[in-house]
Amino acid sequence: MRKIISFMHISLDGFVAGPNGEMNWIKVDEEIFDHGAKRIGEGDTALYGRVTYQMMESYWPTAADKPDASRHDIEHSKWYAKVHKVVLSKTLEGQDLSNTTIINENLVDNINKVKQGEGADILLFGSPTATHSLMQQNLIDGYWLFVNPIILGEGIPLFVNVKDKIKLKLLNTRQFTSGVTELNYIVDK
Repeated sequence: MRKIISFMHISLDGFVAGPNGEMNWIKVDEEIFDHGAKRIGEGDTALYGRVTYQMMESYWPTAADKPDASRHDIEHSKWYAKVHKVVLSKTLEGQDLSNTTIINENLVDNINKVKQGEGADILLFGSPTATHSLMQQNLIDGYWLFVNPIILGEGIPLFVNVKDKIKLKLLNTRQFTSGVTELNYIVDK
């Protein structure tokens, strides 16, 4: 069965965004882009909450066409065009979206259908609300976290309403020159 891996940038004190959704504190440079692109490039399914999906849709479909497009923009734009997108949303239903499946009900059953399908691991990009919903249903199989060297003090936390302990097994870590530390965990079931 495919695994859902939560890919998230996080502050040292556990926040994924500031109080108003700010993400300007996240350190991303070519070293992190190149490292992440290798693993992301192996994926064939991306999972998003509605807000993150709409943010991605507003940029990635045309990012490679811009005259000042970076190598990363071009590569990720190509990947985004071909990857199958799964979106958790109660408001996007009925829209005709290319290469996109919308899950708006029966979360556990529909996510398990996706997990049982053919393909590589499913990367859950950002999407704190979707992450919280999936976490509460015990549907996340791993955490690929990029811990940024900052303490925000307040914001949107990664872990909320965790009812039962989630045991994790550390697969690997990596320190980047920017001070960001990658932590790659799998849920120890």
